[in-house]
Amino acid sequence: MVVFSNAIVVDGSASAPFCADVVIEADRIASILPPLSIDDASCIDCSNLVLCPGFVDIHGHSDLEVLHSPSMRPKIGQGITTEVAGNCGIGVFPAEAGDPFLSELTGDVLGHYPNVGWPSFSSYITALKERGSGTNMAFLQAHSALRSHAMEGNANRMATDEEIQRMCLYLRQSLEEGCIGLSSGLYYAPCIFADTKELLALLSVVKSFDRLFSVHMRCEGSDILSSIEEVLDLARQSGVKLQISHLKVIGKKNQNLVPAMLSLIEEARVEGVDVQFDQYPYEYGSTSLFSLLPPAYLKLSRSDLKQALGSKTERNTIKTMMEAGRGWDSIASLCGWEEITVLLLQSNPRYEGLTMAEVAAMRNQDPYEAFFDLLSEEQGSALMTDVTQSQDSIKRILSHPLMCFGTDALYAGRKTHPRSHQAALHLLDRYWKQEPVLSLEQLIAKMTSCGAKRLGLSDRGLVARGYKADLVLFDPIALQDCSDERHPDAPSIGLRLVMVNGTIAFQDGKYTDSTSGSILLA
Repeated sequence: MVVFSNAIVVDGSASAPFCADVVIEADRIASILPPLSIDDASCIDCSNLVLCPGFVDIHGHSDLEVLHSPSMRPKIGQGITTEVAGNCGIGVFPAEAGDPFLSELTGDVLGHYPNVGWPSFSSYITALKERGSGTNMAFLQAHSALRSHAMEGNANRMATDEEIQRMCLYLRQSLEEGCIGLSSGLYYAPCIFADTKELLALLSVVKSFDRLFSVHMRCEGSDILSSIEEVLDLARQSGVKLQISHLKVIGKKNQNLVPAMLSLIEEARVEGVDVQFDQYPYEYGSTSLFSLLPPAYLKLSRSDLKQALGSKTERNTIKTMMEAGRGWDSIASLCGWEEITVLLLQSNPRYEGLTMAEVAAMRNQDPYEAFFDLLSEEQGSALMTDVTQSQDSIKRILSHPLMCFGTDALYAGRKTHPRSHQAALHLLDRYWKQEPVLSLEQLIAKMTSCGAKRLGLSDRGLVARGYKADLVLFDPIALQDCSDERHPDAPSIGLRLVMVNGTIAFQDGKYTDSTSGSILLA
């Protein structure tokens, strides 16, 4: 038995905080008693400390990170006890082990893993159970893996009817084995080449299981409204539950589109479309540096791409397409090279931490030429951060009742975005303490019960009798996020304890490296 004595309980329901003793037996909350009801030397003194549910990350990418590091310190260290992986259409099953296409596809987002690829969700889960997990894990079936497994050769093209049927069969198997839904990344190859017929066929399978469709939309910049209409229409026609991933509008000139974007979602809800969205609390994002290229070039293999970049004519064509950005999000055009920072360049680490404008100046080159040269020279992973939105937009989306918390955390290299380590505590520090947007109880509800309810987890996300003992204890006065772009993994101040299924995973600055997390199957 563990007793949290005299805690300030923020229970995850958005109700007012209250003081109580919270008693844990085995992996569940056994009782909630008046404060100081139990007088025992073994009680954990929580006076002036907040006890809340463990945070639920509805948008993660730890598919391979959990195999590399089962204790999941990056998530535990920010109070996250449950994660949904397989987002943005990027995943590792079904696939042949060692599939080079899959390895290239996942490397810049999920990281690298020996002989990556599992023939089914169940075989992946078997590998995961052998290692254990520090956090509870749920998984979406990734659209990219379905395409690459069902389509012979290059999956960066439109699928045939027969290939769509194969995708549906593989999807059905994954859902039968416990995947909570389907994810797609319509911004990324190969999902970008999926047409409406393919998507509706897959969503009909998702609907038959009453599962979730999570989607990184085709465009998040100038064409954001038409992209939202696309996914809302897919939900209207199929009837699926729609989760829009990391909702934002990219580009300074486009921030005025946020109200219209939210209005489209609200109108769809009135119509009866079951749509919600998640958000990470930073004005800058992180993804592959290669993703700055136009879709026509993203479909190429790395070797074919480097051959294309060796041609001056091709470079001029790419530059023209990037400057125009018609029908896709050209981050270079929308945000500017001065807002794009090199996070990781395995072949040119000397440029890490510099903006692409600074890199170009150092090389005495035009930014486009510097960009093309770096991609041509890269033999491994290339990651960037990019300032995509304003603080006003973040606050407006954050305060919307349909928003719930996600990190979009990547673990593809030795350097990461701060969201991979401190997104949850950053959200509390920045938007409750420093620049209050919502009350503490409202923010914690978005980080706990909102995600749990969306995932259909009936015994997680609240501090309530009978619920799983996924808990976070922190000092609300001392709480401070110490991370930044140059020190993304700097530990926060004020986190006292993290418990997963009744087992302490972190306490007073020390990890226990427990693997008490559960695999959450639908």
